Amino acid sequence: MNRIVEKFNYLKSKNEKAFIPFVTGGDPDLDTTVELVLTLEKAGADIIEIGIPYSDPMADGPVIQASSTRALANGTKINSIMEKVQRIREKTQIPLVYLLYYNSIFKYGDVKFFEKCKEVGVDGLIIPDLPLEERAEIIEIADKYDICIIPLVAPTSKGRIKAITNQGKGFVYCVSINGVTGTRQKLNTDIDKYMNLIKSYTDMPRGLGFGISNAEMAKAYAPYCEAIIVGSAIIKLVAEGGHQQEILKRVYDFALGIKNAIN
Repeated sequence: MNRIVEKFNYLKSKNEKAFIPFVTGGDPDLDTTVELVLTLEKAGADIIEIGIPYSDPMADGPVIQASSTRALANGTKINSIMEKVQRIREKTQIPLVYLLYYNSIFKYGDVKFFEKCKEVGVDGLIIPDLPLEERAEIIEIADKYDICIIPLVAPTSKGRIKAITNQGKGFVYCVSINGVTGTRQKLNTDIDKYMNLIKSYTDMPRGLGFGISNAEMAKAYAPYCEAIIVGSAIIKLVAEGGHQQEILKRVYDFALGIKNAIN
């Protein structure tokens, strides 16, 4: 069974919510990415998203865009991230998800990319720019390698939610606001109504992301979904710099606060 599906089944049996943090591969460097994943797991993360840096990340706000720029400037490549994921897999079986843009898969080669993901132990992909009308071929390849293509829905999706979630696997990434990633003080979307609408179309777990900035927000929105996703707030802590251990300590303390807040 896919690790993502297995994890959500386990959490459901314990009546617990999933905490899904995001880090950008290669920011500030690839060795720190490995340690960040392991540190986040120690802090209680259930599934971890690793961003593959891209020069034009259209769904990302300035914080994650800047982290992609730093990672690319460091010479981060897809294969170098794959190598580090293989290292991570020597130490943990936590579900791992890549967040990346379709051009990265296309340039790598569709089948070759999925083969490599399977080889190193990647469990799912979030592809923000994969058009609904063009994803059938990707889903067919993903199914062959037991890799979840995680669908994204937004408050504007409405009548398209059923089509978007159809054939998706793992969980539904529920974008909380209209706009790009980034920390916010509050979400203007009617989350209760939005989450119920999604639930009416799919029984997949719902992960709420984009804009959740602290433990208080995570606690407030956790009752409406099965997972809380946090990205920009963690990337900000990484961007503060310092020695690796200082970065890891900041991220650990923050992540532990989120995990404790939602369960």
